[in-house]
Amino acid sequence: MSYTLGISAFYHDSAATLIYEGKIIAAAQEERFTRIKHDSNYPYNAIKFVLNFANLKLSDVDSIVFYEKPFLKFERLLETYVAFAPKGFIQFVKAVPLWLREKLFQKKMLMNLLKQNQESFNNEEKILFSEHHLSHAASAFFPSPFKEAIVLTADGVGEWATTTVAIGKGKDLEIKKEIHFPHSLGLLYSAFTYFAGFKVNSGEYKLMGLAPYGEPKYYDKILNNLIDVKEDGSFRLDQSYFNYATGLTMTNQKFHDLFGENPRDPNNEKITEFHMDIAASIQKVTEEIMLKLSKSLKEEYKINNLCLAGGVALNCVANGKIIKEKIFENIWIQPAAGDAGGSLGAALAFWHLELKKDRDNNPKDAMHGSYLGPEYSQENIEKELKNLGAKFEVLNDKDVIEKTSDSLTKGHAVGWFQGRMEFGPRALGGRSILGDARSESMQKNLNLKVKYRESFRPFAPSVLREDLQDWFELNCDSPYMSLVANIDSKIKNDMSNDEKKLFGIEKLNIKRSEIPAVTHVDYSARIQTVHKETNHRYYELIKNFKEKTNCPVIVNTSFNVRGEPIVNTPKDAFNCFMGTELDILVIGNCYLEKKKQDEALKKDYTSKFEVD
Repeated sequence: MSYTLGISAFYHDSAATLIYEGKIIAAAQEERFTRIKHDSNYPYNAIKFVLNFANLKLSDVDSIVFYEKPFLKFERLLETYVAFAPKGFIQFVKAVPLWLREKLFQKKMLMNLLKQNQESFNNEEKILFSEHHLSHAASAFFPSPFKEAIVLTADGVGEWATTTVAIGKGKDLEIKKEIHFPHSLGLLYSAFTYFAGFKVNSGEYKLMGLAPYGEPKYYDKILNNLIDVKEDGSFRLDQSYFNYATGLTMTNQKFHDLFGENPRDPNNEKITEFHMDIAASIQKVTEEIMLKLSKSLKEEYKINNLCLAGGVALNCVANGKIIKEKIFENIWIQPAAGDAGGSLGAALAFWHLELKKDRDNNPKDAMHGSYLGPEYSQENIEKELKNLGAKFEVLNDKDVIEKTSDSLTKGHAVGWFQGRMEFGPRALGGRSILGDARSESMQKNLNLKVKYRESFRPFAPSVLREDLQDWFELNCDSPYMSLVANIDSKIKNDMSNDEKKLFGIEKLNIKRSEIPAVTHVDYSARIQTVHKETNHRYYELIKNFKEKTNCPVIVNTSFNVRGEPIVNTPKDAFNCFMGTELDILVIGNCYLEKKKQDEALKKDYTSKFEVD
């Protein structure tokens, strides 16, 4: 019997993962419990959950593995400040006391924090450290279905590495190449996120969603000035344009002069055509680098499988391009590709690389659909809803499906709370808001009335796996919503000449296909394939919707409002339901209609959470 606890914390997206004999048992992000988006604090609640799930105390765990090495990170900070001196001296003076007081002696600090979860815990020998990018690589390779794979990780920065290439074979995983800080594709993308007026480390997906509205007019300017990309995809950034190595902002005046504008102030300045073109340009550069890296790695190592992790692996448009180019026979992307997944990778790296334990002949999905979080019993749900003053009816399994699919056909926005919560940033049918993909008004309504966010943000389709090719130009599993592909030409609506002349947000209101709510302005969609084996109830719901409409596709977006973490408990779900214009809420077998709820329980969610 051997339990390993993996922890990621202190940068962003703190999380905990528990594995037993190499099998993933439970995992969750701290933000879901504290309701603080991207919470970076010690993951007390996430650790408590994974231990409770397995009925363990902390002292029952055999090993506790932290996802990165603090000494290496400190070395990078010191060397960076020396290299850029005297620039950044103020940041250096601020950072070093904190490191000397806390972060450098992380083992002692972790020991003290772990006592929050069990006061009597005192075995410092159990605390171990992985490396940041090794944790990412392990999270991508070991749960994948491949015996052998090239593993590409890319993010902002770990200790030193920003991009790594590893080769995984069986239980072995070895990092072969690295690109080091300050040269970082993740930080380059984040610099443009900041420049466009979005929040770094959370607004990158907005930049990706905005890109199809613009033209890549600044593509050459980026490649000629900011980044030197070699034929094999390796790159170097010209640091004279950036401020992230030594300052408190991402970009500097030289960067702003190059593009002729200052960073957008999100509070006072609207998104313009310029920002759409900026987004399109950096997206195109990112895709090109990922394609060049993929091609050169395939050529060098002659391995047919690719695994991806790190924050850049959440760029599902770039992932879709790699699939489309048919560079590899198979691709597998870790659903919790960002730092949260580092907790999982740290635990798996220790189990396979340090303890040299074999992998299982992998089941089809070692991540269990990424449904690894808390689950609530029907009894628990009913009790919670009664305490909140909710009005609900309890249905049998068949009627839950029947009534919910009816609601969808009527154009209702449905909060859907079922089974275990998802691990990673995407809602996959456990904590989702659902809608009819055929509705022309659904995208706008969900964005403005339910999510309280920018109208340009696209929504993902959930589609039955067996119907995928009839609706999308894709023929591989995408259970984690990590691939973008075009919709099938059979369901496309061609644009008129007048419509083609529209630009920017004006493009939003054109009906592009038979499923306009999930068809982005460039005829693409971020696809989730739904599989009977991993989420039976969600599968049955879409199947029932298809029987009524001949459409096996519904809108799936995360159950939250802008700036709020995805809901975790029945209480979170009910509060979000009462704070938005959701029509229906389905929690377990409880069915709630908005019009039947007590008006006094309504909440104002329009500005409850900080803009992300």
